[in-house]
Amino acid sequence: MDSTYRFSADISDIDRAIVHRWLSEESYWAKGRSRATQDQAIDASRNFGVYETISGQQVVYARVVTDGATFAWLCDVFVNPEVRGHGLGVALIEGVINEFEPLDLKRMLLSTGDAHGLYSKFGFEPLDIPSKWMQRVAK
Repeated sequence: MDSTYRFSADISDIDRAIVHRWLSEESYWAKGRSRATQDQAIDASRNFGVYETISGQQVVYARVVTDGATFAWLCDVFVNPEVRGHGLGVALIEGVINEFEPLDLKRMLLSTGDAHGLYSKFGFEPLDIPSKWMQRVAK
């Protein structure tokens, strides 16, 4: 990432309004999510962003739900459409991975409908035995 942008793991840098708009209006997985729910998710997670250096405007977001010792779930990854194709998604995931490497977590999971190539660059791969995994979806 060039000096035009900076990576941050500081929750106080998060532009909660823009993150909520991106996820609730533009994502395929969180469409319609309320601002209260999004703020609660931010407060209960580790958050990451990429920001324009001069303006400070947030252009990329991700959060990680984790116990900090054994497991993490990377979620809500969003790159502003205006900056897609400039390597900022790669820079974000690289920053997130660098933040978690020292924790030596046994497992980090994610779910994606369209970014398999991005995540495979960082060692993510399909589940070994998907039939062992289960989910409970709220009705």
